[in-house]
Amino acid sequence: MLMDLFIAAFAAATGFVSAGVLSSFYQLVTAQPARFDVDGSSMMAGIAAVILLMFAGPAILMRNAVRARLIERRPVGWLAASMAIASVWSLCSGVVVLEFALALRHSMF
Repeated sequence: MLMDLFIAAFAAATGFVSAGVLSSFYQLVTAQPARFDVDGSSMMAGIAAVILLMFAGPAILMRNAVRARLIERRPVGWLAASMAIASVWSLCSGVVVLEFALALRHSMF
């Protein structure tokens, strides 16, 4: 039971780190932070934006929640709910990232 909790925490941490790295890379390339805004200029741009949001979403969500708490003085419950959503989202994306890494490792060796 404790090992399952450790694995889930590791997957959530992996998901949140990958979200932060992807969000930072997007900001490095475009000189603007990632947002929950899908560009509808072309089909490929829309698909790329959805894939980006699937994996960078937890970092974007937490950035927006912290800014809303500091600037707009939203209640602490709002921040806690955003943290819970981002944690579950990170867990899901972390499982996908870890499965991809394990599949890539097994295909190489």
